[in-house]
Amino acid sequence: MGLRDRLLGWPVYRQLTGTDPLGRGAAACSSRSAELTARTQDADRVARSVCPYCAVGCGQRVFVTDERVTQIEGDPDSPISRGRLCPKGAASRSLVTSPLRQTRVRYRRPYGTEWEDLDLDTALDMIADRVLAARADTWEDVDAEGRPLNRTLGIASLGGATLDNEENYLIKKLFTAMGALQIENQARI
Repeated sequence: MGLRDRLLGWPVYRQLTGTDPLGRGAAACSSRSAELTARTQDADRVARSVCPYCAVGCGQRVFVTDERVTQIEGDPDSPISRGRLCPKGAASRSLVTSPLRQTRVRYRRPYGTEWEDLDLDTALDMIADRVLAARADTWEDVDAEGRPLNRTLGIASLGGATLDNEENYLIKKLFTAMGALQIENQARI
């Protein structure tokens, strides 16, 4: 291949001498780039979600192929993020698909050195028993002067950023009904 042929094949030369005045036409494409397809083209379905990392609540589009998450991108229809994601949000696919992700309930007994697997019903029963015990052990009916308190300082709640208003409302009602005072949400911190 001679110098003239190499110059004529050079993409910059083709862009400058082509018919597209902005140089974005066919001259800018290589044969490899012409064959590329979007990672999301073969997805079976797209689910909408919210990024799990911070309190902003950026919208995400989750692309699923054969019931496996194949890509997570920003949702351009989200009024909050308008399709943009921070680096953590953009990398959230690895949160779901990592082989290191725990998918079972793991429990280490007090003073234990080994983790054991528990079924979900057993774990939920253990949590309920501990919440009830903490409430009973720290319940305050009245203060030193006899004024009613009906509270516990032994239970607190810190809600996550991905909870919507309805879920936060129900959590607030639950913890208030249990007598807890320390109820906060990450979105306010």
